[in-house]
Amino acid sequence: MRIATYRWGGKRQVGMLSADGTELTPLELGSRGESRGALALVESLAEGAPMPPTSGPRLPLAAVTLEAPLPRPRRNLWCVGRNYRAHAKELAGTIFQGDDKPIDRWPIVFTKVPECVIGPGEPIRLPGRAISEQIDYEAELAVVIGRGGANIAAGRAMDHVWGYTIVNDVTSRDVQQRHVQWDLGKSFDSFCPMGPWLVDASELNGQDTRVRCWVNGELRQDGATRDLIFGIPTLIETISRGITLYPGDVIATGTPSGVGMGMTPPTYLRAGDVVRIEIDGLGVLENPVRQA
Repeated sequence: MRIATYRWGGKRQVGMLSADGTELTPLELGSRGESRGALALVESLAEGAPMPPTSGPRLPLAAVTLEAPLPRPRRNLWCVGRNYRAHAKELAGTIFQGDDKPIDRWPIVFTKVPECVIGPGEPIRLPGRAISEQIDYEAELAVVIGRGGANIAAGRAMDHVWGYTIVNDVTSRDVQQRHVQWDLGKSFDSFCPMGPWLVDASELNGQDTRVRCWVNGELRQDGATRDLIFGIPTLIETISRGITLYPGDVIATGTPSGVGMGMTPPTYLRAGDVVRIEIDGLGVLENPVRQA
């Protein structure tokens, strides 16, 4: 099941994508769907409600404007840093030089504010040179929690997964370097493209899929989630220790090697660039880069 949030006739709707990916069938979620997008569906199913009925005829996908499936997540997104060994290695000589903590002892966890989420096709907005000159891309598989809980054991963590989406963990590297915590450099307006839709866990094995990213048609990142240092069950177990996870919570699992900071010389995003991310079994998320 693939669930999209989109605009049609000036109104936000939530719909199910057809098997061939060409049409959307709107779902009856009322005002809750209009305000919360697909989050309304995830929460409704978690409450034990049945799948909502359809609310109108099918629409061609090409006729609607896709939004982020979770236009405003219920709270900050959970994110994981340096979760592929090759990515950790490529950053070892950059701002993380001298950081000799073992990368496989505990996950690095930070957050992004929900207001930085944008949808497919929306521009990533560069904030201006006075604020940051080093804006980077990070293609990531994101897990969407379907059943909440705290202190979730890794052995049953996958029972709490509703499904998956794509996020681009856009990062201001120079701001990241200035502060001990990463949240500021990760949370600028527009710094979390998300989409194109949600895919439920019955359709996609998030523990074994491929993550790729192109910038202006050049393949920069190509990794497999089976190579995560900390897999999805461990991430859920770690983040839920003493913290209740809720339906609709998002966990971005980390990015493969190939980010701009790791290139020689470092190559950051510029106005006019286009970032395209594809995850096998999930779809494509593409966003242009513009000056704010």
